[in-house]
Amino acid sequence: MTQFKPFLTACTLAMSLFTPLASQAGETTGLERAALLPGWRLADGSHMAAVQIVLEPGWKTYWRAPGDVGIPPQFDWTGSRNIGAVSANWPSPEVFFEQGARSVGYTRSVVIPLHLTARDDAADIQLSGEMQIGLCKDICIPANLSFTATLPPASARPDPVIAAALADMPYTAGDAGVRSVTCRFEVSAKGGLILHSAIDMPATGGTEHVVVEAGNPHLWVAEPDSRRDGGTLHASTRLVHVEGRSFAVDRSDLRFTIIGASRAVDIQGCTP
Repeated sequence: MTQFKPFLTACTLAMSLFTPLASQAGETTGLERAALLPGWRLADGSHMAAVQIVLEPGWKTYWRAPGDVGIPPQFDWTGSRNIGAVSANWPSPEVFFEQGARSVGYTRSVVIPLHLTARDDAADIQLSGEMQIGLCKDICIPANLSFTATLPPASARPDPVIAAALADMPYTAGDAGVRSVTCRFEVSAKGGLILHSAIDMPATGGTEHVVVEAGNPHLWVAEPDSRRDGGTLHASTRLVHVEGRSFAVDRSDLRFTIIGASRAVDIQGCTP
């Protein structure tokens, strides 16, 4: 489970079963309300819930890979019971520019579905969590959301709000018609490695933004330079260890997200 240092600014949400409570908006600038949507138990015994965040006009918050000027969101599930794993499902984000740098996130509102695996799928899930987020307008401030809920196995009716967020997920590589993804590395004169990737896929509409994640929290990945050549999207970026150490990269851990005007596409791994 992810651990993190507490933020200087905090907003606490008390959330009970089927009665998600709005946050006290005045406690955190930029945040209109936030709630835990308790969701439903799936046929396989896992549970689908969600965090809903609504921002004040003009404010934004960040996606899982926010860019150099963004604050990455983080979860901590310490204190939860009957949970084997929690996976956040991030809807397709927007790209915006601030201080001359690119960032990736959401404006006005976002619903982040949470897929929870129960150790005992016939018992209640006792969810206790904290979420760190960044809120930005003219300045960026951190906020900490805390929530608790009891999620019983009897709840089987899907929540349409969560279902809509799941439908807004980026396309998979297969659904988007990705034919191949190749990548090669070279040593950078500035330190670290330069990653060159070639993604054979249909265009996603308008300007295509490429986000590369290394799958290693100790690696910093620069904003890629990208260009399209017919049916192939090319992207190059630099990878550096945050402590200046040497490192290796597993191609299967690399994750490419293409964000276009028509759709976003999530691609895992590449080949030489």
